Amino acid sequence: MGEMKSMQMGVIGALFLSVASSVSIVICNKALMTNLGFPFATTLTSWHLMVTYCTLHVAYKLNFFENKPIDTKTVVLFGLLNGISIGLLNLSLGFNSIGFYQMTKLAIIPFTVLLETLFLNKKFSRKIKFSLFLLLVGVGIASITDLQLNFVGSVLSLLAIATTCVGQILTNTIQKRLNVTSTQLLYQSAPFQAAILFVSGPFVDKYLTRLNVFSFSYSPLVVGFITLSCLIAVSVNFSTFLVIGKTSPVTYQVLGHLKTCLVLAFGYTLLHDPFTPRNIAGILVAVLGMLLYSYFCSVASKSKQGSSESAFIGKDRDTTPLLSQEKENHEAKKLDKHSPV
Repeated sequence: MGEMKSMQMGVIGALFLSVASSVSIVICNKALMTNLGFPFATTLTSWHLMVTYCTLHVAYKLNFFENKPIDTKTVVLFGLLNGISIGLLNLSLGFNSIGFYQMTKLAIIPFTVLLETLFLNKKFSRKIKFSLFLLLVGVGIASITDLQLNFVGSVLSLLAIATTCVGQILTNTIQKRLNVTSTQLLYQSAPFQAAILFVSGPFVDKYLTRLNVFSFSYSPLVVGFITLSCLIAVSVNFSTFLVIGKTSPVTYQVLGHLKTCLVLAFGYTLLHDPFTPRNIAGILVAVLGMLLYSYFCSVASKSKQGSSESAFIGKDRDTTPLLSQEKENHEAKKLDKHSPV
């Protein structure tokens, strides 16, 4: 029982770290880009990943975690795919209106559900689909202000959605099937993610901003905020892999929209951004969708545990609640230990 509680506390800690670090880095980057005029988002992301790798390398040398070799081809392709998805998301924002970019991010959940249903044979109940629909409607109401379409922007958005969905599904699948931790996977893939963004970032940023990152005037204040952003990014990258590994890509996206609502709320309270009754209504609807998602997943999980042991081991459904996925994995391991060879 104590072990089960510690597992749940681990999931809670991962969720809290993800939310806290993501909201913090959004506020930090907003100050860096809006107030200090540093617009080079893609290059900044490459620095984030390089600092993340260096931090993990120091932790590895100090024996904070054990490195587990992963097939080189798998790691390289995985790292490049995630790096490309980040670049495509930035390009999507550059070629589209903010409203259409928000629609792109919202589309990641239904596309992930579709891909997992078609290729991984995962099943989502109607109640879970309804809660996800409610969540997306709420976030859309709260954050989407305009929709301007163009062909290039639409193509980039579709590519960004596809690469992001596949990347997050692989983040979960690789950890489960190769039995590696989030730290081990991030440690081995971060250099390849950083490399592709470090090479392409300056060109992407110059195309989007018409400015050169190497000729920018780096004041001590700008350098300080860049350093702070990179340090926070270590927690963001680590918690991203941790949450997806412990729960699922869909649950991570649900958590991501919670962050969006929190950023809107913090923007109003701390930065005095405009806040309308529409924003409030959208956030309330989104929070209701999140609560229903967690509740329906918990109910489905309990129902799944009450079925026969063979059905429990044979089926692989994505009914990942925010807190009970680790408990299911622990029960499955116990059943495996007591089954005949």
